[in-house]
Amino acid sequence: MTTLEYNDWWVRRINDNIPKPSHENSQSIEEHLRVVPSELEIIKQDFERKNAKLEKKIEQMEEEKGELEIRRGCSETRGRKIKKRKN
Repeated sequence: MTTLEYNDWWVRRINDNIPKPSHENSQSIEEHLRVVPSELEIIKQDFERKNAKLEKKIEQMEEEKGELEIRRGCSETRGRKIKKRKN
């Protein structure tokens, strides 16, 4: 036979073992369900970013090359005209 105090203690002890939700570090459902990208996806995104930068550099260099070719062509024609005048 148990006492009333013991029964009260026993009920509280059992209920004390049930974990209660902590609101200190709680996350919203959206944050909890957010998909974390894998390492491979992160590497792929980084590669695509770097690739885009390199493509822009290539375009700029091609434009500069075209401008230099035009300048060289102009210089060559000037040189030919000067030679013709001298002759």
